[in-house]
Amino acid sequence: MSTLLVTGGAGFIGSNFVHHVIAHTDHRVVVLDKLTYAGNRASLAGLPEDRVELVVGDIADAALVDELFGRVDQVVHYAAESHNDNSLNDPRPFLDTNIIGTYTLLEAARRHDRRFHHISTDEVYGDLELDDPERFTESTPYNPSSPYSSTKAGSDLLVRAWVRSFGVRATISNCSNNYGPYQHVEKFIPRQITNVIRGIRPKLYGAGENVRDWIHADDHSSAVLRILEAGQIGQTYLIGADGEKNNKDVVELILRLMGQPEDAYDHVTDRAGHDLRYAIDSTKLHTELGWEPRYRDFEAGLSATIDWYREHEDWWAPAKDGVEAFYAAKGQ
Repeated sequence: MSTLLVTGGAGFIGSNFVHHVIAHTDHRVVVLDKLTYAGNRASLAGLPEDRVELVVGDIADAALVDELFGRVDQVVHYAAESHNDNSLNDPRPFLDTNIIGTYTLLEAARRHDRRFHHISTDEVYGDLELDDPERFTESTPYNPSSPYSSTKAGSDLLVRAWVRSFGVRATISNCSNNYGPYQHVEKFIPRQITNVIRGIRPKLYGAGENVRDWIHADDHSSAVLRILEAGQIGQTYLIGADGEKNNKDVVELILRLMGQPEDAYDHVTDRAGHDLRYAIDSTKLHTELGWEPRYRDFEAGLSATIDWYREHEDWWAPAKDGVEAFYAAKGQ
C-alpha cells in the first residue's frame, strides 16, 4: 500500500480516478483541490474516510505542496483549468494553474524525489483535417490553438525539462475527450444531457462536424493507474479508446437514447478557433503496458452516463442555471 497525492481530485477526471483507485487497489489517497467552480466535494461522497483525505488548497501554494509531498509516495497531477470557452474569455487563470501550478509541483517532486505522473490532453497537438487518415501519436509535433491547450502544452514541456535536467521521475499521458459521471455541466456531453432533462433544446456549435475521440473516464483512470505502475520514466503515453464521433452524431444519439426526436436541437454560433478533429493512436499503451479499455461501445457508455445524470440531479442542478445564462449571453 502507498499513499497517492491526486491534484484536482475533486474535479471530473480526477474524482473518477480517486473512485477507481479505491475500488481497485489498497492505496490511500490525499486529494489536493482548490474547489473552484469545477471542483465538488460531492464528487468524493461515499468514499472511505480512512483512505481518502481532501485538502482544500492551491497547487501554486509552494508551502502547502511541500508539506503534502513529504507525506505521500506518488503524485498524479490532474489539476488544471480546462475549459476552452473560459480560456478564450479570460486566459490568466490558465497560466496561473497550468504553468505556475505545474512548476510548483515539479519543484516539490524534485526536492522529495517522488514519482510523478502528469495528466495532459490531446489538444496540445492541435487538430487534424476531417478526412486525414492519420491520428496523433507520441511523436506528433505540438500545435496548440487556444490559451487552454497552449498552457497544457507548456506544462508538458516543463515536465520533460524537469525529467531531463533534474532527474524527476515523471511520466506524461495525453488523453482524448472524456465522458462519464461527475463532469461539470458546462462541458459538451453533460450540457446536452441536462438540457434534455430540463426540457431545453440541446445546443450544437456550427454545423456539428467537429470530431472528438471519446473515452469513458473509468477507462482513462485504469490507463493512468497502469502507467503509474509500469510506465517508463520520461515517456509519454497517449490514451484513447478509438471513439471518434462528430458532435452532431453525439447530440443526435443523446436525443435518441433519451426518447426525443433526433433533430430536436438548435445550431448556435461556433466557438472561435474550434479545432476540427482529434484522434488518438494509443498503440504504445497497448503494446508496452498491455492496457485495454473496458467501454469499447460508445453508445453503451453514453447510455450509462445519461442514467447517472438522471439519478444525480442534486449533484449538477446547482450549477446548471448559471452555465446556461453564461452561454445565452454569448448566443450559444
